[in-house]
Amino acid sequence: MAHHLPALNPPKILNTNLQSINKPIFSFSQTASRKISKLKKYPSITSSTMSSQQQNPLPHIALTNNEHKEEVMNAIKSSISNCLSETHLDLTVPALKSKIRGKVRDIYDGGDYLVMVTTDRQSAFDRILASIPFKGQVLNETSLWWFNKTQHITPNAVVSVPDRNVTIARKCSVFPVEFVVRGYVTGSTDTSLWTVYNKGVRNYCGNSLPDGLVKNQKLQENILTPTTKAADHDVPVTPDEIVQRGLMTQADYDEVSRKATSLFEFGQRVALDHGLILVDTKYEFGKGADGKIYLIDEVHTPDSSRYWIAHSYQERFQSGLEPENIDKEFLRLWFKNHCNPYEDEVLPDAPEELVSELAWRYIFLFETITNSRFKIPGTKEPVHDRISRNVSQALSSLQ
Repeated sequence: MAHHLPALNPPKILNTNLQSINKPIFSFSQTASRKISKLKKYPSITSSTMSSQQQNPLPHIALTNNEHKEEVMNAIKSSISNCLSETHLDLTVPALKSKIRGKVRDIYDGGDYLVMVTTDRQSAFDRILASIPFKGQVLNETSLWWFNKTQHITPNAVVSVPDRNVTIARKCSVFPVEFVVRGYVTGSTDTSLWTVYNKGVRNYCGNSLPDGLVKNQKLQENILTPTTKAADHDVPVTPDEIVQRGLMTQADYDEVSRKATSLFEFGQRVALDHGLILVDTKYEFGKGADGKIYLIDEVHTPDSSRYWIAHSYQERFQSGLEPENIDKEFLRLWFKNHCNPYEDEVLPDAPEELVSELAWRYIFLFETITNSRFKIPGTKEPVHDRISRNVSQALSSLQ
């Protein structure tokens, strides 16, 4: 059975004047900063690397031509059976003690540090749907690019990135609230703005919404719709409830909400400069031992964010068509059309065509945002062996 996907047209560069509960997370420290210099011999993406890419940017068309896509798609299809779906570094790296398996990340206790491995697992509807080739690398490298770009808004907590799938971080506490920021009325999950609005909700997470909005319409201003965890699903919560329930102090909430809205506005400007619309996203924050608040987890990735092609949005919206998207929404919709992803015990396998297309779109987004070429990993060394070797060397240097 054929699965028809909308053509993904290259974004046009627009000329603008805009330039989970108790989960351990990470923070940055001066001590860790001094130790980072020891890690320079290991493969990682650093600020200097980004500067080099910006000084010699690839022509934008080179990132989206058919020859390049064919090359990437061939690599994707040959890697479908070799995704990084599980890791067991606790068995291969002596310095690591225990493992927490998240939806996408495997988090290991390394004593003073956490080792966060971004796998190729694809989650939605609070469960795993499939494994997507190179997804973990895309998410890790995309986040690092944004972490480097947003330090003027908030400190991030990265200590080092010794492998294309790994971030090493110091331990601290996570706020049990996800800060979801939205610029459009859209989505297909139970907590998405369009789903609740279409059911008649007009006050959502403390935001008053007018009548007459339609799906995919731009909001008059960005809104914050925080969620917290209950069992295995997200629960919308208002700012007052967050403070009243003791999830955060008023001061911490005020600071984090300011950071979240500023990050989103900055992300929207950068995305638009690259021909994209940052539709919505989520942020997580934690407090370090020094009392400072840090941005953690991931930033503006295709997993945590929704992106649309900018130049076709208005015409498609006026015609009642779905926007051209570069995120996992089309895979979400496929599952909603073929099963009940919230209640069915066993889900159907995602078609290989859709898995390959999603992998391409994730890479396409990385290349479009960073204006750099995604590096397909080599196949000589098994991925798990490579990660184990790099993490072992990095942890030894941090001792």
